[in-house]
Amino acid sequence: MTLPRLLLIDDDIRLAAMVVDYLKAAGYALDHVGDGEQALARLAHEVPQLVILDWMLPGLDGLEVCRRIRMLPGAVARVPILMLSAKGDPMDRIIGLEMGADDYLPKPFEPRELLARIRAVLRRPMPTDLPTDLPVDAPAPPERAPLRFGGLEIDRDARTVSVERRPCELTAYQFDLLLVLAERAGRVLSREQIMEAVRGRELEAFDRSIDVHMGRIRQAIEADPKAPRRILTVRGVGYVFAKQQD
Repeated sequence: MTLPRLLLIDDDIRLAAMVVDYLKAAGYALDHVGDGEQALARLAHEVPQLVILDWMLPGLDGLEVCRRIRMLPGAVARVPILMLSAKGDPMDRIIGLEMGADDYLPKPFEPRELLARIRAVLRRPMPTDLPTDLPVDAPAPPERAPLRFGGLEIDRDARTVSVERRPCELTAYQFDLLLVLAERAGRVLSREQIMEAVRGRELEAFDRSIDVHMGRIRQAIEADPKAPRRILTVRGVGYVFAKQQD
């Protein structure tokens, strides 16, 4: 069985050694680099299943590294990113999510919480998730028809989104959020219902992360994100995906 391979980007050698030992004992293969340039060079050739990225890096900081990862070609642009930071302001967390991180863990942290968050992120379906225990001659699972709403197309099997045939860049978590809404088009969902459907994140009190991700999704799929016509906010409740779209 192949161990899940993670990439840790952190210049704190002592912390990195602790994280490497702890996660290897938990059954993960972990690579470590100390700065953003090294990380980007490695990601150009290898795509891990998750990146653990420190905000305060020498040279390129974590936000810039996160931004550049999301601009890389192919599957690496969609790799889940768990950002670490000693910055405690909630706005810093929101900024990290806005830059493309899938989750955010403030320092100092309990290793068990880090492990729990890694497991939570890895439970989310990934574009490369395929069964590995099927016989060679086993029939392929039936393809599901893409969801179409006007010019918006969501391919659940390929895990791609396009508007008027133009590809939209979304993280794995953002794709999952969009899919939850689209599969329930016309139904108003609370934030708690959406996150429960996605699974893999514990909802925290006053957690605005889902709103940040919804903003990013709107930027990708709406003609005017400030006047959305696909993902609508229902004040005091949550969100609804419009059935009828122009």
